[in-house]
Amino acid sequence: MRWPPELSETPDPQGAYPRLSDAQLQTLAPHGERRRVRRDEVLYAEGLPCTEFFAILAGKVATVEGFGADDQVIGVHGAGRFLGELNVLTGQVGFVTGVVAEDGEVLAVPADALRRLVAGDPALGDLILRAYLIRRTMLIGLGAGFRIIGSRFSADSRRLREFAARNRLPHRWIDLEQDQEAERFLRSMGVTPEETPVVIWRGETVLRNPSNAELARAIGLPAPRVQETRCDLLVIGAGPAGLAAAVYGASEGLATMVLDNVATGGQAGTSSRIENYLGFPSGISGGELAERAAIQAGKFGARFCIPAQACGLHLKAGDHIVTVREGGTIHARTLIIATGVRYRRLDVQNLEQFEPTSVYYAATMLEAQMCERDPIVVVGGGNSAGQAALFLARHAACVRLLVREDTLSRNMSRYLAVEIERHPRIQTMLNTEVRELMGEEMLAAVIAENNVTGERSTIEARAMFIFIGAEPYTAWLADEIALDPRGYILTGADATRSGKEGTPDSVGRPFPLETSRAGVFAAGDVRSGSVKRVASAVGEGAMAVRLIHDYLQAGE
Repeated sequence: MRWPPELSETPDPQGAYPRLSDAQLQTLAPHGERRRVRRDEVLYAEGLPCTEFFAILAGKVATVEGFGADDQVIGVHGAGRFLGELNVLTGQVGFVTGVVAEDGEVLAVPADALRRLVAGDPALGDLILRAYLIRRTMLIGLGAGFRIIGSRFSADSRRLREFAARNRLPHRWIDLEQDQEAERFLRSMGVTPEETPVVIWRGETVLRNPSNAELARAIGLPAPRVQETRCDLLVIGAGPAGLAAAVYGASEGLATMVLDNVATGGQAGTSSRIENYLGFPSGISGGELAERAAIQAGKFGARFCIPAQACGLHLKAGDHIVTVREGGTIHARTLIIATGVRYRRLDVQNLEQFEPTSVYYAATMLEAQMCERDPIVVVGGGNSAGQAALFLARHAACVRLLVREDTLSRNMSRYLAVEIERHPRIQTMLNTEVRELMGEEMLAAVIAENNVTGERSTIEARAMFIFIGAEPYTAWLADEIALDPRGYILTGADATRSGKEGTPDSVGRPFPLETSRAGVFAAGDVRSGSVKRVASAVGEGAMAVRLIHDYLQAGE
């Protein structure tokens, strides 16, 4: 690689590249080795797991995207800085290459040793984790990593983009409808239109319309491969309740495994900003909260399998057997169901026509980019709708919030309602419901009706975001667990009164979060009677683990 004659260290206005103190270097030194490095030496490579953490003692190291091909230098770093990003902690493959730009010396610490140090040294752990979270965000913003090439009108293109965005995987989207060069490139590689979308990785790996699991394996996410697995605690669902259960279960000595069909974070992970969660006065995005929790659970030994969808449950020889749609079964001594809820679909006749291209049930940066400078409609009157409207107003040309109730604060926190009422780019339309969608391949307008006067109006919109309540994700349980009439899981005394056999009605049983089946617990939004808040879901996840210990002790 040709380096510029003057290699200046990259400035650090965001705090992504802090310097390690002498004391922190002394903490790291016994766990690694000092190593002389030479110009053009590769320390870690794009597309491969990063097995070592590098602190620069002397010289300079560059981070490069497309090393050996495009050679785009992202940053140059000197003595005192450390290298890598979230993949060092999570085990994913690297999305950039670390190349020595000036002879020097590094301290190389095995990644496993670093994870233990991060867990045991709060100051060092916070420094590294914060920097790595910022660096991951920067890589996503730069469009580093793999390429997704497809049509904006393709449902599979959207599926892959949403999977990458929800898992905060650096990637770049290339729209075949706008990029003729990309279309010629695919033809030269023998890719037919029926095989799109494709994922290009490291300029050589081509995945033709891959499943989410195939993409996950390509970039190092721990998608399930084994035919049969055993664990003490299986957590189904990686939202706030499931992540809390994973942290407490693994930290208290239970062999813990977590499944989720899409990504960590659940519905909370799609929130652009959670402002009322304890301990974060300036707010935190759902994605960052999920990443922090997953890393915390991982450091205690919890295993994550994503994507992996539970599709069946039965009892055999005292074990709870969960069938996974991607293949295989998991045998667990105890089970926590934290599958949460799924947003309801709007009851509009031609909704399916526009869902692949113009209808959304989350408001993350991915969706914001899709509707940049377009007029949009947000449907709903709860906190999720309010948070989405505020976030999207920073990107869309204008936002119209359609609320069926007669006041904004009926189902929305007052602080959100006040912010929306004051926002110059959000127009709130009360007593308003969607009746019809207009457009051809993409949404052009929404026909709305005032549910008091009956008056109809046509609202220009290129995208519609729907947040009108949710339904529990429990259909896969069939008749194995007692549910309330709305499909939420019954627990505690309610489970006993259901008449479903399974949980013994003895002194202290069933436990408060225990279902109609002994040893199976429910936590978070999927549980009947739960409070639909992030903080309460986290509390229930932790409480469920405590009750599992009581259950195991009672059986001994």
